Amino acid sequence: MSDISLKLDSTYTNLPDIFYTELSPVPVTNPEVVIFNQKLAEDIGLDLTQLNPQQKADLLAGNLIPDRCTPFAQAYAGHQFGNFTMLGDGRAIILGEHLSASGKRFDIQYKGSGRTPYSRGGDGRAALGPMLREYIISEAMHSLGIPTTRSLAVISTGEIVYRENELPGAILTRMASSHIRVGTFQFASLHQEKPICQALLDYTINRHFPDIQDNENKALSMLNRVMELQAELITHWMRVGFIHGVMNTDNMAICGETIDYGPCAFMDVFDPSTVFSSIDHQGRYAYANQPVMAHWNLARLAESLLPLIDEQREAAIELAEDSLKGFEKIYKSKWLAMMGTKLGLQDVEPGDEILITELLDLMHEYSADYTNTFRDLIKKEPPSNKLFLSDGFNQWHARWKNRLQEKNQVLESSFALMSSVNPCVIPRNHKVEEALHSAEGGNLEPFHNLLTALSDPYQENERNHAFQLPPESGAKTYQTFCGT
Repeated sequence: MSDISLKLDSTYTNLPDIFYTELSPVPVTNPEVVIFNQKLAEDIGLDLTQLNPQQKADLLAGNLIPDRCTPFAQAYAGHQFGNFTMLGDGRAIILGEHLSASGKRFDIQYKGSGRTPYSRGGDGRAALGPMLREYIISEAMHSLGIPTTRSLAVISTGEIVYRENELPGAILTRMASSHIRVGTFQFASLHQEKPICQALLDYTINRHFPDIQDNENKALSMLNRVMELQAELITHWMRVGFIHGVMNTDNMAICGETIDYGPCAFMDVFDPSTVFSSIDHQGRYAYANQPVMAHWNLARLAESLLPLIDEQREAAIELAEDSLKGFEKIYKSKWLAMMGTKLGLQDVEPGDEILITELLDLMHEYSADYTNTFRDLIKKEPPSNKLFLSDGFNQWHARWKNRLQEKNQVLESSFALMSSVNPCVIPRNHKVEEALHSAEGGNLEPFHNLLTALSDPYQENERNHAFQLPPESGAKTYQTFCGT
C-alpha cells in the first residue's frame, strides 16, 4: 500500500462476496505512460497532479495501490454467441469508485492487470495494440455522443505478451458508470437464492436508477429502464455505422454504456449484413442484427429477474413477456426519429419510413459509403459516384427535397440538423490500423493525429480530409479478432 490517497469508494464490495474476489493487480516490470487522458481526468475531477511521472505510471498500471483501496475482480456469467458459460474478470481488476464533484460515480478499472480466479487458463495480460485500439474507439464514441466506457490511460508494461506473435504488453485504465452486466444478473440467478438476487437488484437500482426505488415492482421497473437505455444505445450505433461484434450478455452493461471494444469496427460500404469478427461465421452480430440481439439479451435479463418480478413464476413470465414485447416498438420509434434527423426531417411522418428505406436500399445497391453519403447530401456539389449519378437516386432526391419543403422548412435548418448527427469523421478501420501499426513501432504521431480528428467528428475541415476517405478499392477485407 502507498501513502497516496485518491478518496476512492468501493460500494460494490458491500454485495455478497460471491460477486467478487479481492486481489491486487500483478505488478509489471517497467510501467510507462503511453497516453493519459488529461481532459477526462479534469472533467471528472480526478486530480493526479500530486504524483511524479513514475508514481503516475505505477498508479495507472496497478503497481501502486492507494491507501484504503481494496481492488477486486468481478464474477459474472454470460451467453457467448448463444452458449452459456461461467465467466468473470479474467484480466481486469477494479481499483475503486471515483465520485465526481457532481456526484456521479465511476469505476476505475485496470484491463490487462494479470491473472484472476476467473482467467480460465488465460495469462491475464493485454497487448499494446488492442489497448490503444480501445482508447481510440471509446474516445471516438464519446465524441460522437454515444454512451460509452472511457479510456483514462494506456500504460506500457515493459513486458512481452504471447499471442500468435510476441507483442509489447500494456494495461488500459478505463472508467465506466459501472461494470454491472446482464451477465452479472445471470450469475446471481444461478445461485437460486432470492436474497442474493435481491441484493444485486437493490444495489443496481440505488446506483443507477434511484428514482424507481419506491416503485411497487422494482425488478420490472428496472427491466423497463434497461430496455429503454439499450434501445437508445443501439439506435446510436446504427446512426454511425458501428458494429460491436460481440454482443454477448456479459458485454451488455446495465447502465446503457458501450462496453468492450474487442472485434468492433465501423462500416464503410453500406451493407446490413456486414460482419467484421473473425469468429462470427453466422452473422449473429451483424450490423442489422444488433437490435435483434439486444432484444435477445434483454430476454436473458428478464429470465434472471423472474423470481423478483413475482413469486408466482407463471405470473412473472407473463409480466416480463408483456414488457419485452414493447422493445420492438420503442426501438422502431427511436430508429425512425434518428434516421429522420439524418435526412434533416425534424418530425417523422407516415410515409417517411419508405423514403428512408428507399435511400438505404439504393446505398446498398450501389455499394455507397455509409458515412460519406449522408454528408454528401448536404453539399452544393454532390460527388460524381455511381449512387448520385443513378436515375433511382435522382428520383429519390427530388422526393426528399419536396418532403423537406412541405411545411416551409428552411433547407439551411435541415442541413444544420443533418450536420449535427451525421459525422464527417469516424474511426475508419484502415486509419485505425495505420495508427496502431505506427504506435507499436514507437511512432505515436499518427495515433495522436487520428485522435485529434476524432475529437470533433461533426466539424468539416480540410485538415481532416484524409480521415474521411474510405479504403482504396480492392483493399483487403477488414477482419477483427476477439483474442486481444
